Amino acid sequence: MSDLGDWFRSIPLITRYWFAGSIAVPLIGKLGLVSPVYLFLWPDAFINRFQIWRPITATFFFPVGPGTGFLYLVNLYFLYQYSSRLETGAFDGRPADYMFMLLFNWICIVSFYESAGNFLIYFLILTLQLLMIPLIMSVLYVWAQLNRDMIVSFWFGTRFKACYLPWVILGFNYIIGGSVINELIGNLVGHLYFFLMFKYPMDLGGRNFLSTPQFLYRWLPNRRGGVSGFGVPPASMRRAAEDQQGGGRHNWGQGFRLGDQ
Repeated sequence: MSDLGDWFRSIPLITRYWFAGSIAVPLIGKLGLVSPVYLFLWPDAFINRFQIWRPITATFFFPVGPGTGFLYLVNLYFLYQYSSRLETGAFDGRPADYMFMLLFNWICIVSFYESAGNFLIYFLILTLQLLMIPLIMSVLYVWAQLNRDMIVSFWFGTRFKACYLPWVILGFNYIIGGSVINELIGNLVGHLYFFLMFKYPMDLGGRNFLSTPQFLYRWLPNRRGGVSGFGVPPASMRRAAEDQQGGGRHNWGQGFRLGDQ
């Protein structure tokens, strides 16, 4: 138990709470302490009945059972691995910036579900009433883009560039019982964040539309010792930097293989 406690405390702060919530809330539903009916995201109940907790509980809840247990564990692993890597890598020492990314992605996912709620109720029953997988996939997508040229290893010895990892996992989750829609929405939201935060201002020279609110910095102040950047910049930025320094190379951080600890 001591080793388990040490391991849990070693998880980065934000990832630790997200990981713990993604275990505790499904367990509460599984034990029947709270009916799972109150943990889904139902647009009518959220808007008309003022059950404002639903977007939050739907982010952590997953109906664990014989047919969904493996899918849940696999995505819990993805949460731990890639959220930890982003928080201690590109966002090292910048907890407020990482929290802002999660909040932005979460708001986009919830907004999509609420705006498309009637369509989803009739055609995609329960597809997006659970927000755990879309949010995990959005984080995984950002990590994959910041480490896009790194070679990762997946199951059965397959190897490919990290930029393809979100789409490989989309197919993998579908095979083991996922919906595809959850993974697709997560990838699209992750792409939206990456484009607005990195691609558009850094690679295309546009304005920066996203900035972390000051109250998050007061709540989660930056720590000394963090990296100075957000990971791997877009290709054109790397080429420009190399040209200015005579072909020299920058150290933009180290990537990881899937499954590395």
